[in-house]
Amino acid sequence: MKKCITFVLMLVLACTTCLFAQGAMEVEKTPVKVLILPKFEIGDLSGDFPGEAQYYYEAYVKDGEEYDIKGGFENNKLYVKDGVALYLTGMGKVNSAMSLQAVLSDNRFDFSDCYFLSTGCAGSSREYTVMGDVFVITACIDFDLGHHADPREMKDIEATTWYHDEGYDSASYKLLNQDLTNRVYELVKDTELSTTEKTKRVMARTFDNAQWATRDPKVQKGTTVTGDNYWKGEHDEANALLMTKTYGAPDPYALTEMEDIALAVVLDRYNLLDKYIVIRDSVNMDVFMYGSTPESLWSIDDSLASDDSVESADIFATARKNNFLVGSQVVDAIVNGTL
Repeated sequence: MKKCITFVLMLVLACTTCLFAQGAMEVEKTPVKVLILPKFEIGDLSGDFPGEAQYYYEAYVKDGEEYDIKGGFENNKLYVKDGVALYLTGMGKVNSAMSLQAVLSDNRFDFSDCYFLSTGCAGSSREYTVMGDVFVITACIDFDLGHHADPREMKDIEATTWYHDEGYDSASYKLLNQDLTNRVYELVKDTELSTTEKTKRVMARTFDNAQWATRDPKVQKGTTVTGDNYWKGEHDEANALLMTKTYGAPDPYALTEMEDIALAVVLDRYNLLDKYIVIRDSVNMDVFMYGSTPESLWSIDDSLASDDSVESADIFATARKNNFLVGSQVVDAIVNGTL
C-alpha cells in the first residue's frame, strides 16, 4: 500500500513539475511590440552611410540583445531591446518571406501583440510621386503573378503586357488594415521632408519642368507593386497601373519594390495581417531618367547610394532620413501605446 501511495505521489510530483516547467517556458517568452523589417544594409549597421536598417538600428536596438534565428537569412541576427525588434530580411520575395517566417516560428518570442513595420526604399511612379517622398502603403500587389508577355510578341506593341489570373488572387493582392493605415497616415502626414538641389534639377530636366516633378517631397498614401525583378520603363509602369486598377486598390499606384507582398502573405497565414504597416521612400523613378537606357544604365555599376547615380541623383541618404523621420513616429507610438 505504501509503495502504491509513494508511486502516486511521485507521479503527481512529476506532472506538477512538468506543468510548472511548461508555464515557466511560456512566461520566459520575450514580448515584442514592434518588429522592424528592413531588407538590406550597405555597410555596417552603425556609423557609416545608411542603408535601410541603420537609422532604426541606432535609435531602437543598438546595444540590445542579439539572437541567431534558425532558418533566417545567413549571418543576420534578430536585435531586441525594450520591446522593439529588428531583422534584416534580405532582398526579394523568397528571402524576405522565409526570414519573416523563421522569426515568427522562434518560440523564444511573443508576437501576439506585435506590429510589423516593413521599411525600405523603392522606385516610384510619374506624376503622383517625386524622389524623396515617403508613403504609407494601403495595399500590396504582386507584379509577377498573372500572365506576362514580351512587348515584341504583341500585335499592338503599345498595349499592356500583363493579364490578370484570378487563380493567384489569394496571394497576388493584399489589402492592408485600412483603419490602421489611416491612423498611421494621420500621425505622420505633416512630417516635413527634405530633398537635394541635384535631385530637383534631375527631376526638372527629365520631366520638362512639369509642376508635379519640381514640388518638394511629402508624405502620401499609396499602393505598392512588388516585383522579384528590378524592372523599369513605360511598358511595365502601364502594367503596374493596370494591376492597381484591376485589384481595386484604394489608393493610386505609387511605388515598386521587391518584398512587401511576400511579407503580407506570411503575416496573413499567421493571422497577423491586421498589424502590418509599410513605410517606404522613393529613391528613383520607375521610368528611365535623364536620357538613360537599359543598356547604358545596367551595363555599368550604378549604385543607388552614389551621389553620381543616374537613377537616384544624390537623394538616397536624404530619402532614408525622410523614411526614418516618418517611421520613428510610428515606432514611438506603438511602444508608447498611442497608435
